[in-house]
Amino acid sequence: MQLNEELIESHIIYRGRVVTLRIDTVRLPSGRTARREIVEHRGAVAIVPLLNPETVLLIRQYRQAVGEALLEIPAGTLEPDEPPDRCARRELEEETGYAARQLRKLFSQYLAPGYSQEVLHVYLAEDLTPVAQHLDDDELVELVPTPLREVEAMILQGHIKDSKTIAGLLMTLRLRERGEL
Repeated sequence: MQLNEELIESHIIYRGRVVTLRIDTVRLPSGRTARREIVEHRGAVAIVPLLNPETVLLIRQYRQAVGEALLEIPAGTLEPDEPPDRCARRELEEETGYAARQLRKLFSQYLAPGYSQEVLHVYLAEDLTPVAQHLDDDELVELVPTPLREVEAMILQGHIKDSKTIAGLLMTLRLRERGEL
C-alpha cells in the first residue's frame, strides 16, 4: 500500500520567534490533493533530573496555552545548530540551578506529527551538583522535588498532565524496575 504524499507546493503563513506555520498542498496516492497545516519548530529537549535515586526534581510553571500551572520536567528549545545534549545541560542549569555529571539520552519523540515536525530529545540527568540558576526573563518556575515512588499515582490522578513529563518519568521508572539506574 502506498502511503506517501507528494508535496505540490508550500506557503509560509506566519514566522515567529518559536514556530513557523506553513500550508502544504499534497497529492495523495489516490491522485486527489489535500492541504496540510504544518507547525515548524527547530526541536527541543527535556530532562529527567534525579536529585538522588529516590527523588526527581520537577518544576511547576504557568502555561498560557492551557491556562494553568503544570508540573513538568525541565525542557527547552534548541538554539540554531545546537547539539541536543548541550541544550539539555544548558536548560537543566537554567531552569533548576543544577548541573549533571552524568547525562544519558533516553529517547527522541515526535510531539504531534499530525501537524508538527518538532522532535523532542529526552535525557536522564544524574549525579547533580548545585550551580547558579539562570532563568530567562519571561520564566517563573517553582522547583518541586518529588519522590519517584509517587509519580505514577500523580500521573493517574491527573496531577501530572504534560506528555513529555509523563513519557520521561515512565521511561525512568521502567529503567529503575529493570535495575538500569
